[in-house]
Amino acid sequence: MAVGAGLLLMAGSFAAFRLLNRGLERLVPPPPSARRNRWKWRNIWTSLAHTALWGHPWASLSPGYFLEDFVDMLCNQKFHQSWELLFHHSVVIVCFGIAVLLHQYMGFAFVALLVEINSIFLHLRQILLMADLVHTTCYRLTSIVNLGTYVVFRITTLAWMTRWLLLNRQQVPLAAYTVGMVGMAIMMPMNIILFYRLLRSDFFKSSRDVAVECEHGYFSVLLGGAARTELLGLWLRTLGREGAHRPDTGALWMMWLDDLSCTEKPQGLSQLHKALLK
Repeated sequence: MAVGAGLLLMAGSFAAFRLLNRGLERLVPPPPSARRNRWKWRNIWTSLAHTALWGHPWASLSPGYFLEDFVDMLCNQKFHQSWELLFHHSVVIVCFGIAVLLHQYMGFAFVALLVEINSIFLHLRQILLMADLVHTTCYRLTSIVNLGTYVVFRITTLAWMTRWLLLNRQQVPLAAYTVGMVGMAIMMPMNIILFYRLLRSDFFKSSRDVAVECEHGYFSVLLGGAARTELLGLWLRTLGREGAHRPDTGALWMMWLDDLSCTEKPQGLSQLHKALLK
């Protein structure tokens, strides 16, 4: 495949995924709990659609998808909220772009895409979170399968790829070997950190039932049923007592929480709770 044909394929897949992203809100309308982050709802469903294209052509289409996802986050999310995933996508675009443009190492690229099998459950988990179905059996099963496939298709696959590069160092050109090893050195720690965050979020939640979600570079606050009921009750009592005249007060609070970094959110929730108790 010539470089020009590779560029055309990447551009075409980028445009196709962009059009899909724009049309998904009509195909899969967001539930009330996700309407504040409509772009994120579309983004996750677009990612899920990408994982459904599993097969050899997938390796050729994936650079365009990752480029579309990169642009989508860059346009809709603050940098401090998405820099991890933007960095991840930059590495993936470079590595897969080389494979597609030069039509080399496609087998290695195809093996790398095995990690995306886990993404089916990772994205499904996010959809259930946004749909406020965190306390359902479906979410519990998804979280268990997600962690299992994470170990098999992400951690194990990346470890095998690193081992293969080390064992075949003499057969791989220096430039390709350097790109591959740098990519593995970046991907492996990022995926181990994400695994820890998923494990802590789904199986070691605090007794307050407040989960601070930090995966894939997406930062959001999810209030569980009991915490949400208590917080909304306090909010309504406060509004009734003070006769607040701004109907968008609640929306402003939540926008403020959304802009906080992951480490700042617990303190932000505490401040909000204290404000409502006054």
